[in-house]
Amino acid sequence: MPQVLTVIDDRAISLAECTDAIAATGFDPLDEASLAHAALQLRRLGNNRAFLGDILVDELANRHREESDSESYGPQVIMLSRPGEGFFLRANLWPSESDHMYRASGRTPFAFDLPHDHNFHFLTHGYFGPGYWSDYYEFDYEAVTGWRGEPVDLRFVERARLEPGKIMLYRAHVDVHSQLPADALSVSVNVMHTSGAQGWLDQYRFDTGAGCIAALIGQGASEAFIRIAVGLGHAEAIDLARRFGQRHPSDRMRLCAYESLASIAPDFGARDAVWREAEGAGSRLVAAEARQRRTELV
Repeated sequence: MPQVLTVIDDRAISLAECTDAIAATGFDPLDEASLAHAALQLRRLGNNRAFLGDILVDELANRHREESDSESYGPQVIMLSRPGEGFFLRANLWPSESDHMYRASGRTPFAFDLPHDHNFHFLTHGYFGPGYWSDYYEFDYEAVTGWRGEPVDLRFVERARLEPGKIMLYRAHVDVHSQLPADALSVSVNVMHTSGAQGWLDQYRFDTGAGCIAALIGQGASEAFIRIAVGLGHAEAIDLARRFGQRHPSDRMRLCAYESLASIAPDFGARDAVWREAEGAGSRLVAAEARQRRTELV
Protein backbone atom coordinates (compact mmCIF):
# COMPACT_ATOMS: atom_id res chain seq x y z
CA MET A 1 0.00 0.00 0.00
CA PRO A 2 1.11 3.65 -0.17
CA GLN A 3 3.95 4.45 2.18
CA VAL A 4 2.92 6.39 5.28
CA LEU A 5 5.41 9.18 5.94
CA THR A 6 5.97 10.52 9.44
CA VAL A 7 6.53 14.26 9.18
CA ILE A 8 6.43 16.31 12.38
CA ASP A 9 6.48 20.09 12.03
CA ASP A 10 4.29 22.83 13.48
CA ARG A 11 5.12 25.63 11.06
CA ALA A 12 2.37 26.87 8.74
CA ILE A 13 3.18 28.30 5.31
CA SER A 14 1.20 29.80 2.45
CA LEU A 15 0.46 28.08 -0.84
CA ALA A 16 2.97 30.34 -2.59
CA GLU A 17 5.65 29.51 -0.03
CA CYS A 18 4.99 25.80 -0.41
CA THR A 19 5.12 25.95 -4.20
CA ASP A 20 8.28 28.06 -4.21
CA ALA A 21 10.03 25.81 -1.69
CA ILE A 22 9.39 22.66 -3.71
CA ALA A 23 10.20 24.40 -7.00
CA ALA A 24 13.56 25.51 -5.63
CA THR A 25 14.81 21.92 -5.63
CA GLY A 26 12.22 20.14 -7.79
CA PHE A 27 10.32 17.01 -6.81
CA ASP A 28 11.90 13.62 -7.40
CA PRO A 29 9.97 11.01 -5.37
CA LEU A 30 12.69 8.40 -6.00
CA ASP A 31 15.25 10.58 -4.22
CA GLU A 32 14.90 10.34 -0.43
CA ALA A 33 16.03 13.90 0.23
CA SER A 34 13.72 15.36 -2.41
CA LEU A 35 10.81 13.27 -1.17
CA ALA A 36 11.41 14.33 2.44
CA HIS A 37 11.66 17.97 1.40
CA ALA A 38 8.36 17.91 -0.50
CA ALA A 39 6.61 16.03 2.32
CA LEU A 40 7.81 18.64 4.82
CA GLN A 41 6.42 21.48 2.69
CA LEU A 42 3.14 19.61 2.30
CA ARG A 43 2.95 19.19 6.07
CA ARG A 44 3.53 22.90 6.57
CA LEU A 45 0.90 23.79 3.98
CA GLY A 46 -1.50 21.42 5.71
CA ASN A 47 -0.88 23.29 8.95
CA ASN A 48 -2.35 26.37 7.25
CA ARG A 49 -6.02 25.81 7.97
CA ALA A 50 -7.17 28.87 6.03
CA PHE A 51 -5.44 28.77 2.63
CA LEU A 52 -7.89 26.52 0.77
CA GLY A 53 -10.99 28.17 2.19
CA ASP A 54 -9.56 31.56 1.23
CA ILE A 55 -9.11 30.38 -2.37
CA LEU A 56 -12.67 29.04 -2.58
CA VAL A 57 -14.22 32.14 -1.04
CA ASP A 58 -12.25 34.40 -3.37
CA GLU A 59 -13.26 32.42 -6.43
CA LEU A 60 -16.92 32.36 -5.43
CA ALA A 61 -16.95 36.06 -4.54
CA ASN A 62 -15.45 36.99 -7.91
CA ARG A 63 -17.60 34.47 -9.81
CA HIS A 64 -14.41 33.16 -11.42
CA ARG A 65 -14.00 36.37 -13.46
CA GLU A 66 -10.26 36.35 -12.80
CA GLU A 67 -9.79 32.61 -12.91
CA SER A 68 -6.24 31.56 -13.78
CA ASP A 69 -4.71 28.28 -14.85
CA SER A 70 -3.30 27.80 -11.36
CA GLU A 71 -6.54 28.39 -9.47
CA SER A 72 -9.19 26.79 -11.62
CA TYR A 73 -11.20 23.83 -10.49
CA GLY A 74 -13.83 21.35 -11.62
CA PRO A 75 -16.44 19.55 -9.54
CA GLN A 76 -13.84 17.53 -7.62
CA VAL A 77 -10.32 18.77 -8.39
CA ILE A 78 -8.95 22.18 -7.43
CA MET A 79 -5.72 23.04 -9.24
CA LEU A 80 -3.44 24.86 -6.83
CA SER A 81 -0.40 25.45 -9.04
CA ARG A 82 0.75 25.16 -12.62
CA PRO A 83 2.88 22.13 -13.59
CA GLY A 84 6.57 22.97 -13.37
CA GLU A 85 9.87 21.68 -11.94
CA GLY A 86 8.49 18.15 -12.05
CA PHE A 87 5.37 18.72 -9.96
CA PHE A 88 2.12 20.54 -9.37
CA LEU A 89 -0.25 20.89 -6.41
CA ARG A 90 -3.93 20.11 -6.33
CA ALA A 91 -6.74 19.51 -3.84
CA ASN A 92 -9.45 16.85 -4.20
CA LEU A 93 -12.95 16.85 -2.73
CA TRP A 94 -14.28 13.53 -1.43
CA PRO A 95 -17.99 13.47 -0.61
CA SER A 96 -19.87 11.15 1.71
CA GLU A 97 -22.92 9.23 0.57
CA SER A 98 -25.13 11.79 2.33
CA ASP A 99 -23.68 14.81 0.48
CA HIS A 100 -25.78 16.37 -2.28
CA MET A 101 -22.98 16.16 -4.86
CA TYR A 102 -22.80 12.40 -4.32
CA ARG A 103 -26.57 11.91 -4.41
CA ALA A 104 -26.81 14.01 -7.60
CA SER A 105 -23.86 12.46 -9.45
CA GLY A 106 -23.44 8.95 -8.04
CA ARG A 107 -20.17 7.15 -7.41
CA THR A 108 -18.55 7.09 -10.85
CA PRO A 109 -17.53 10.79 -11.22
CA PHE A 110 -15.51 10.49 -8.01
CA ALA A 111 -13.75 7.27 -9.14
CA PHE A 112 -15.27 5.27 -6.30
CA ASP A 113 -15.24 1.48 -6.73
CA LEU A 114 -12.78 1.71 -9.64
CA PRO A 115 -9.62 -0.19 -8.66
CA HIS A 116 -6.69 1.40 -10.47
CA ASP A 117 -3.00 2.13 -10.29
CA HIS A 118 -1.20 5.32 -11.30
CA ASN A 119 1.52 6.05 -13.84
CA PHE A 120 2.97 8.76 -11.60
CA HIS A 121 4.04 9.12 -7.98
CA PHE A 122 2.23 11.54 -5.71
CA LEU A 123 2.07 12.66 -2.11
CA THR A 124 -1.31 13.05 -0.45
CA HIS A 125 -2.29 14.75 2.80
CA GLY A 126 -5.55 14.44 4.74
CA TYR A 127 -6.37 18.16 4.93
CA PHE A 128 -10.03 18.33 5.92
CA GLY A 129 -12.66 15.92 7.23
CA PRO A 130 -12.26 12.30 8.27
CA GLY A 131 -10.81 11.26 4.89
CA TYR A 132 -11.83 8.85 2.15
CA TRP A 133 -11.45 5.08 2.48
CA SER A 134 -9.54 2.80 0.12
CA ASP A 135 -9.06 -0.90 -0.37
CA TYR A 136 -5.33 -1.20 -1.08
CA TYR A 137 -3.58 -3.76 -3.27
CA GLU A 138 -0.13 -4.17 -4.79
CA PHE A 139 0.96 -5.79 -8.06
CA ASP A 140 4.05 -6.47 -10.15
CA TYR A 141 3.89 -4.05 -13.08
CA GLU A 142 6.82 -5.66 -14.87
CA ALA A 143 4.97 -9.01 -14.98
CA VAL A 144 1.98 -7.51 -16.81
CA THR A 145 1.55 -7.07 -20.58
CA GLY A 146 -1.61 -5.01 -20.28
CA TRP A 147 -4.34 -6.66 -22.33
CA ARG A 148 -7.95 -6.77 -21.15
CA GLY A 149 -8.64 -9.89 -19.14
CA GLU A 150 -4.97 -10.60 -18.43
CA PRO A 151 -4.63 -12.35 -15.05
CA VAL A 152 -2.84 -10.24 -12.44
CA ASP A 153 -1.56 -11.23 -9.02
CA LEU A 154 -3.31 -8.51 -7.02
CA ARG A 155 -2.20 -8.77 -3.40
CA PHE A 156 -4.76 -7.26 -1.03
CA VAL A 157 -3.09 -5.28 1.77
CA GLU A 158 -5.82 -3.61 3.81
CA ARG A 159 -8.72 -1.18 3.93
CA ALA A 160 -7.57 2.14 5.38
CA ARG A 161 -8.54 5.79 5.54
CA LEU A 162 -6.67 8.96 4.70
CA GLU A 163 -7.03 10.31 8.21
CA PRO A 164 -6.59 13.99 9.12
CA GLY A 165 -2.93 14.99 8.95
CA LYS A 166 -1.83 11.68 7.41
CA ILE A 167 0.75 11.93 4.61
CA MET A 168 1.23 9.06 2.16
CA LEU A 169 3.28 8.39 -0.95
CA TYR A 170 1.40 6.61 -3.72
CA ARG A 171 3.97 4.71 -5.77
CA ALA A 172 3.60 4.55 -9.54
CA HIS A 173 2.96 1.07 -10.95
CA VAL A 174 2.93 -0.51 -7.48
CA ASP A 175 -0.02 0.71 -5.43
CA VAL A 176 -3.55 -0.11 -6.52
CA HIS A 177 -6.52 1.33 -4.69
CA SER A 178 -10.29 1.17 -4.90
CA GLN A 179 -11.61 4.34 -3.30
CA LEU A 180 -14.72 4.47 -1.14
CA PRO A 181 -16.75 7.49 0.04
CA ALA A 182 -15.64 9.40 3.09
CA ASP A 183 -17.74 9.27 6.26
CA ALA A 184 -18.19 13.04 5.85
CA LEU A 185 -17.06 15.56 3.23
CA SER A 186 -13.26 15.47 3.09
CA VAL A 187 -10.41 17.15 1.22
CA SER A 188 -6.96 15.86 0.33
CA VAL A 189 -4.04 17.99 -0.86
CA ASN A 190 -1.55 16.43 -3.28
CA VAL A 191 1.94 17.02 -4.60
CA MET A 192 1.82 15.38 -8.03
CA HIS A 193 4.99 14.25 -9.79
CA THR A 194 5.21 14.95 -13.51
CA SER A 195 7.68 13.90 -16.19
CA GLY A 196 7.96 13.99 -19.96
CA ALA A 197 7.62 10.21 -20.18
CA GLN A 198 4.48 10.02 -18.08
CA GLY A 199 2.08 10.20 -21.04
CA TRP A 200 3.54 6.99 -22.47
CA LEU A 201 3.39 4.94 -19.27
CA ASP A 202 0.43 2.61 -18.92
CA GLN A 203 -2.20 2.85 -16.21
CA TYR A 204 -4.77 0.13 -15.56
CA ARG A 205 -8.21 -0.42 -14.13
CA PHE A 206 -8.55 -3.82 -12.47
CA ASP A 207 -11.30 -6.33 -11.84
CA THR A 208 -10.41 -7.39 -8.30
CA GLY A 209 -13.03 -10.12 -8.24
CA ALA A 210 -11.68 -11.83 -11.34
CA GLY A 211 -8.07 -10.86 -10.59
CA CYS A 212 -7.40 -9.37 -14.01
CA ILE A 213 -6.94 -6.15 -15.99
CA ALA A 214 -10.31 -4.64 -16.85
CA ALA A 215 -9.12 -1.75 -19.03
CA LEU A 216 -6.21 0.40 -20.08
CA ILE A 217 -6.85 3.96 -18.86
CA GLY A 218 -5.18 7.36 -18.91
CA GLN A 219 -4.88 7.78 -22.67
CA GLY A 220 -3.09 10.90 -23.88
CA ALA A 221 -3.61 13.63 -26.41
CA SER A 222 -1.61 11.88 -29.14
CA GLU A 223 -4.06 8.99 -29.10
CA ALA A 224 -7.01 11.35 -29.40
CA PHE A 225 -5.33 13.13 -32.30
CA ILE A 226 -4.76 9.95 -34.29
CA ARG A 227 -8.35 8.81 -33.73
CA ILE A 228 -9.71 12.15 -34.97
CA ALA A 229 -7.32 12.35 -37.94
CA VAL A 230 -8.18 8.83 -39.10
CA GLY A 231 -11.88 9.43 -38.50
CA LEU A 232 -11.75 12.43 -40.85
CA GLY A 233 -10.63 10.02 -43.54
CA HIS A 234 -7.49 11.80 -44.79
CA ALA A 235 -5.23 9.43 -46.72
CA GLU A 236 -2.05 10.64 -45.00
CA ALA A 237 -3.62 10.10 -41.56
CA ILE A 238 -4.62 6.56 -42.49
CA ASP A 239 -1.10 5.84 -43.73
CA LEU A 240 0.36 7.31 -40.53
CA ALA A 241 -1.92 5.14 -38.41
CA ARG A 242 -0.83 2.06 -40.30
CA ARG A 243 2.85 2.93 -39.75
CA PHE A 244 2.19 3.66 -36.06
CA GLY A 245 0.43 0.32 -35.70
CA GLN A 246 3.38 -1.55 -37.15
CA ARG A 247 6.32 0.10 -35.42
CA HIS A 248 5.51 2.87 -32.93
CA PRO A 249 7.65 2.48 -29.75
CA SER A 250 4.52 2.65 -27.55
CA ASP A 251 2.39 -0.51 -27.56
CA ARG A 252 -0.55 1.58 -26.41
CA MET A 253 -0.21 3.90 -29.41
CA ARG A 254 0.10 0.90 -31.71
CA LEU A 255 -3.16 -0.48 -30.34
CA CYS A 256 -4.82 2.93 -30.67
CA ALA A 257 -3.71 3.12 -34.30
CA TYR A 258 -5.31 -0.22 -35.13
CA GLU A 259 -8.46 0.74 -33.22
CA SER A 260 -8.64 3.88 -35.36
CA LEU A 261 -8.23 1.91 -38.57
CA ALA A 262 -10.85 -0.63 -37.50
CA SER A 263 -13.28 2.17 -36.69
CA ILE A 264 -13.40 3.30 -40.33
CA ALA A 265 -13.41 -0.20 -41.87
CA PRO A 266 -16.57 -0.44 -44.01
CA ASP A 267 -17.62 -3.99 -43.16
CA PHE A 268 -16.96 -7.12 -41.11
CA GLY A 269 -14.31 -8.44 -43.47
CA ALA A 270 -12.36 -5.19 -43.51
CA ARG A 271 -12.41 -4.93 -39.71
CA ASP A 272 -11.28 -8.54 -39.41
CA ALA A 273 -8.42 -7.81 -41.81
CA VAL A 274 -7.26 -4.87 -39.66
CA TRP A 275 -7.19 -7.01 -36.53
CA ARG A 276 -5.58 -9.93 -38.35
CA GLU A 277 -2.74 -7.60 -39.37
CA ALA A 278 -2.53 -6.35 -35.79
CA GLU A 279 -2.11 -9.91 -34.49
CA GLY A 280 1.10 -10.26 -36.43
CA ALA A 281 2.49 -6.78 -35.79
CA GLY A 282 5.04 -7.96 -33.22
CA SER A 283 3.51 -6.61 -30.00
CA ARG A 284 2.23 -8.99 -27.30
CA LEU A 285 -0.25 -6.40 -26.06
CA VAL A 286 -1.61 -5.63 -29.53
CA ALA A 287 -1.73 -9.32 -30.50
CA ALA A 288 -3.72 -10.27 -27.39
CA GLU A 289 -6.15 -7.39 -27.88
CA ALA A 290 -6.47 -8.17 -31.60
CA ARG A 291 -7.44 -11.77 -30.89
CA GLN A 292 -10.16 -10.54 -28.55
CA ARG A 293 -11.44 -8.00 -31.10
CA ARG A 294 -11.65 -10.68 -33.81
CA THR A 295 -13.63 -12.88 -31.45
CA GLU A 296 -15.96 -10.00 -30.65
CA LEU A 297 -16.64 -9.49 -34.36
CA VAL A 298 -18.35 -12.90 -34.63
